[in-house]
Amino acid sequence: MSSITAKQVAELRAVTGAGLIDCKRALTAADGDFEAATDALRKKGVATAAKKAGREASEGIIARCLADDGRSGVIVEVNCETDFVAKNEDFQSFTSEVASLLLNDAQADLEEMRAAQVAKTGENIKVARSEHIAVDGAGVVESYVHTGAKVAVLLSFSCSSNDACDEARVLAKDLCMHVAATNPVSVSREDVSADLVAKEKEIAQAQAEGKPPQAVEKIVEGKLDKFFATNCLMEQSFVKNPDQTISELIEAFDPSAKVQKFARFQVGQ
Repeated sequence: MSSITAKQVAELRAVTGAGLIDCKRALTAADGDFEAATDALRKKGVATAAKKAGREASEGIIARCLADDGRSGVIVEVNCETDFVAKNEDFQSFTSEVASLLLNDAQADLEEMRAAQVAKTGENIKVARSEHIAVDGAGVVESYVHTGAKVAVLLSFSCSSNDACDEARVLAKDLCMHVAATNPVSVSREDVSADLVAKEKEIAQAQAEGKPPQAVEKIVEGKLDKFFATNCLMEQSFVKNPDQTISELIEAFDPSAKVQKFARFQVGQ
């Protein structure tokens, strides 16, 4: 049996991310064969991941990746069990790599990476959800990740021409920060789901119970208008200037510009 050197162990740890004792044992069992030891640790990582898959993973962070041309992007939520791991630099690098892979291939196989991360952290790791957005026509895709990476926004913003994209990107960034702060349910009232509108209407009618019949319709209409103004992006007051709605902000920039789509992720939501 060949003797295992500290250099071999260090190299195996660098490649696999496994612990010191695990690397020593794997190299010893493989009689110093680096590839065999690596395979054994990967198999162990998969087994460990399977064992921990049932454990709750409610902490985590959100990562984003934008295409080099600024016309598409992705955000992804990756969960772990503790905030300690969520703040770990290696875990954060892992989520960034996941975002990069998903930007290029929405169907990318992440299982081997995930299992290796489980082996490193000792916690259950889940790639919970992701969203890919691309702008249609002239425009940009921008993103914002709030401090701590617990909330992130991805948004597509169209404008009149590609010549206006630099200025559009500045505004799109502000819009991302606004969405992160206000959590709208849709871009406009026309985009709100029929089920949600029906639910809000039912609540408004219940609150108007006992009022004269001729007043109920106006009360319900008024409450729905207030709901739309609070929850639809275009009707919200801009957080940086409450005297201006988002619709007015965009109109002043470019009457033909518009928010095409946005996605807002909050860890565990």
